[in-house]
Amino acid sequence: MNLPSPSSALATASRLCDERGQKLTELRRRVLEIIVHSRKPLGAYAILDVLRAEGRNGAPPTVYRALEFLLEQGLIHRLASLNAYIGCTHPHERHGSQFLICKHCGAVGELISTRLESDIAAAAQAQGFTAEATIVEVLGRCAACREPS
Repeated sequence: MNLPSPSSALATASRLCDERGQKLTELRRRVLEIIVHSRKPLGAYAILDVLRAEGRNGAPPTVYRALEFLLEQGLIHRLASLNAYIGCTHPHERHGSQFLICKHCGAVGELISTRLESDIAAAAQAQGFTAEATIVEVLGRCAACREPS
């Protein structure tokens, strides 16, 4: 769907980490690279399988630490319904996200609707709830998988 090119995503990640004084280690960079090259959400164990296939010794905690760093930096998102990760299309700005997940092919598109975020925050506030993060996952079919009318 609407993901940046892998090379662009990696260059942006390097620049943002430098600007923020954060270290994009070789492992963190490789985990991000695996995610952005996939173009579909990947779970931690799928990422670990790729690393092991490359001859790297790795354990789940190592991958989870890299994923945690990438999440903290806003370079990736976690899709709770899939327990998987996808690259962020707008890592230069902190934001809530809405994801369009194709239940047929698994493709994911990221939306950033400040109006939707605002509406959710207002509805939550009306119930005495303070929203700290707004993540919406919408399941359906992408344009390529929709059945012709």
